[in-house]
Amino acid sequence: QVHLEESGGGSVHPGGSLRLSCVASGTTTNINFMGWYRRAPGQKRELVAGDFSNNIIQYADSVKGRFIISRDNFKNMVSLQMNNLQPEDTAVYYCAALQGTSITIHWGQGTQVTVSL
Repeated sequence: QVHLEESGGGSVHPGGSLRLSCVASGTTTNINFMGWYRRAPGQKRELVAGDFSNNIIQYADSVKGRFIISRDNFKNMVSLQMNNLQPEDTAVYYCAALQGTSITIHWGQGTQVTVSL
């Protein structure tokens, strides 16, 4: 079982930056995907950025050019650098991971990001 622990959420003004980090522990073999999802109030959870082990990185259109995902396979970590944050980025951000051929997504507990004046 993979345990994911996030850190780095908080509150910023529009145009500000935050960095989220997530560390995987427990049974961490064959993690082939790590990424970030978010859920804004009243909306469905959506993929923000994902890093696949075959060097494919995917971003939501709304964050391209502003957010950067990075992954350290040796440390089982994934980070999300979020720049030029806007109020519409306000959400709970969740770290996610997939292992091997399993379709079961492992989730972190979530961290709140709030962007407001």
